[in-house]
Amino acid sequence: MKPQFFVTILFATSLYWMYLLYAPFVLAITIAALLAISTANIQTYFESIFKNKLFSAMASSLLLAVLFFAPLGYFLATLTLQLNSLETQTYLQMETYVRAFIETPPEYLLFLKPYALDAIKEMDINNFTTNVLSITGKIGSFSAGFLKNAFLIIIFYFFAQYNGENIVKFLKRVVHMSIEETTLLSKELASVMSVVFYSIIATAMFEGVLFGVAISFLGYNGLLFGIMYGFASLVPVIGGIMMWLPFMIYEFAVGNNGNAIFIASYSIVVISIIADTFIKPLIIKGINQRLLKEDDAKINELVIFFAIIAGLATFGFWGMILGPAITAFFLTILKLFEARTQECENNSFDI
Repeated sequence: MKPQFFVTILFATSLYWMYLLYAPFVLAITIAALLAISTANIQTYFESIFKNKLFSAMASSLLLAVLFFAPLGYFLATLTLQLNSLETQTYLQMETYVRAFIETPPEYLLFLKPYALDAIKEMDINNFTTNVLSITGKIGSFSAGFLKNAFLIIIFYFFAQYNGENIVKFLKRVVHMSIEETTLLSKELASVMSVVFYSIIATAMFEGVLFGVAISFLGYNGLLFGIMYGFASLVPVIGGIMMWLPFMIYEFAVGNNGNAIFIASYSIVVISIIADTFIKPLIIKGINQRLLKEDDAKINELVIFFAIIAGLATFGFWGMILGPAITAFFLTILKLFEARTQECENNSFDI
C-alpha cells in the first residue's frame, strides 16, 4: 500500500471518530463559526482599540451575548411565565368571541362562513387548553435547550475570534486550492454573511421597537412583545401577522374594540407598509454600502430572501444564518468552477 493511501485511510478514520465525538456540538460550532465570520470587522475594531487579541475576543463575545442572546433568553423565559399565568377563563373568552365572529361574520366575509363553521365543529375548549399547556411545556423545554446552546455558541464564538486567523491560515495550507481561490471563497462568504447578519439585527430591532412602543401604551410588556415581534418579523410575509393577530382577537374578546382596531391598523400601515416595505430596504441598502466594496460579492436580495425562508423551514431558528451561508458557499464554488473552466479553455486555445 502506498503511503499516501495509508495516510488517507487514517485521516478518514480519524475524521469519522471526530464526528462521533463532537456530533452534539456540530450545530453550535457551525453557528459560532458563521457568526465569527459575520462579525469579523467588530473583532478587527476591538483589536485596534485594545491591541490585544484576547481582550478583543472577550469584548466581541460579550457584545454578541448582549445584543443577540440576552433578548432571546429574556423573551423565552418571560413568555413561559406569562403562558403559565393565564387562566382557563381567558381561553373561554377568546373561544366565545371566535365562535361568535365566525357564526355572524361581516358581510364582506360571508363567503368564508361555510368553511369556518366546518373548522370549528371539532373545536373543544378542553382540548384547546390542554394543547396550550402542552405548548407551554414545550416552550419551557425549548428555552432550557436554547440557553444551553447559546452558552456553547458564545464559548465557541470566543475561540473562533481568538484563534480564527490561525485556523484560516492552517486551512489554506491544508486545502488543495490556490491562494486566490481560498481568498475568494473566504472573502465572498464573509461579505455575504456580514450583510445578512447585520441586516437581520437592524431590521428586527427596528420593527420590534415600533411594535413594542405601541403595545406598551395598551398596558402590555413592550420589551417582551417588542423582542417577540422583532424575531417574528424574520419570518417573511406571515411573521408580523403571527404577532398582532392574537392581540387583536384577544382585545376584541374582552370588549376593547378600539384597542383591537388600533393594533391591527398600526401593525399593517406603520410596520408592514411603511417600515417593512419602504424603510427596511433602505436599511439593508445602507448596510450593503457600508460593508461591501465595489469588488466584493453581491448576492441578489431575492436570493438571500429565499435562502432565509429555506433555512428557517429546514433548520428552524438557526436557518436564518445557515440558509444564506450554504447558498453563498454554493454560489462561490460555482464561480470557482467557472474560473477553472475558463482557464482550461484558454490553455487549450493557447496550445
